[in-house]
Amino acid sequence: MIIRNLLIALVLSMGLGVAACQKAEETPMEKATDAFGDATDTRDNEELKDAGEDAEDAMENAGDAVEEAVED
Repeated sequence: MIIRNLLIALVLSMGLGVAACQKAEETPMEKATDAFGDATDTRDNEELKDAGEDAEDAMENAGDAVEEAVED
């Protein structure tokens, strides 16, 4: 009985934790503001965001290379 209650509490807390971590969709105005800040290098934490974007591009390129290697 105690284990069942603990398991239910654990599942509920994990569910609430995941729900709290979800990011809301950006509005078109927020996207435009971010794009303008990116173009003028005036975003908050610009260097960190640029590094993240570079890492994203590198991962996409690596994925493409793997796909090409598998196809050949």
